[in-house]
Amino acid sequence: MSCPICSEDTDPKYRPFCSKKCADIDLGRWFNGTYTAPAEDAEDLSDAQSELDKPKTRTH
Repeated sequence: MSCPICSEDTDPKYRPFCSKKCADIDLGRWFNGTYTAPAEDAEDLSDAQSELDKPKTRTH
């Protein structure tokens, strides 16, 4: 298996990457939004936003 970032052979310690550097590059891509997953559909997003916008009630 080769590293998905630089195509070098992987290191078992950092698998599926070859090094900590490539693992960190991949993590940075997730953090900055380079990698994204599409939503199922716009309705799902609307429902989720509606739930977030509901006032929170306290229960004891």
